[in-house]
Amino acid sequence: MPTCEGIREDFIECLLGSECVVINRNSVSDCARNKELADTVPNQCMLLRQSLFDCKRGLIDMRRRMRGVLNAGVKIPDFVDDPSKWDL
Repeated sequence: MPTCEGIREDFIECLLGSECVVINRNSVSDCARNKELADTVPNQCMLLRQSLFDCKRGLIDMRRRMRGVLNAGVKIPDFVDDPSKWDL
């Protein structure tokens, strides 16, 4: 059964490197849940949060369960973001 573990790990890593945790010394859960702290969390973390939500929602949605959850637990390789590592 697919899980959302890969996306969850990426989301936590993103929050651990954010201004909210590193500079302001808030906990990861506070940064993830508190809407007042959202301005100190990078946009990439917010996108990962939405992806995690969609993944978890897809696990309980019977229509999606039959088709498979997109990006469930899939770790994106580093070379995707770095064009110098592309093998053309």
